[in-house]
Amino acid sequence: MSAAEAYLAVRALHVGCAALSVAGFAARGALMLADSRWLGARFVRVAPHVVDTVLLASALWLAWFLGQGPFVHAWITAKVLALLAYIVLGMIALRRGRTKTVRAAAFGAALAVAAYIVAVALTRDATPWS
Repeated sequence: MSAAEAYLAVRALHVGCAALSVAGFAARGALMLADSRWLGARFVRVAPHVVDTVLLASALWLAWFLGQGPFVHAWITAKVLALLAYIVLGMIALRRGRTKTVRAAAFGAALAVAAYIVAVALTRDATPWS
C-alpha cells in the first residue's frame, strides 16, 4: 500500500468514525431525553469508547502523517479545543447534568460544537463562517 493509499484509507476511517461518534452521541442524547432504559445497555455504554478510540487514533496518525499539529496550525488547534468543549458538554448532557433541562441544554450545545468541528475540518479554517 502506497503512502497516498494509506492516507486515504485512514482519512476514510477517521471520517466514518466521526460520523458514527456524533450519530451515537445524538442517539444517546435522544435516549436520555426519553428517559429510556436502553441508555444503560452494555452496547450503548461500550460502543462509544471503541469508536472514539479509533477516531482519536486515526486523528493522531493523520496529524503525524501530514506533519500538522495543534499550536502550529490554527484550524487544528480550533478542532482540539472544540473537541474538549464537546467532551465536557457531552459529559454534562449524558451524566453530570443535575436536571433534564441542564442536560438538554448541554446536549444541544454539544451538537452545535460537533457541527463547528465538522465545519472546521471541511474548510481547514478556524473561522469557517467567515
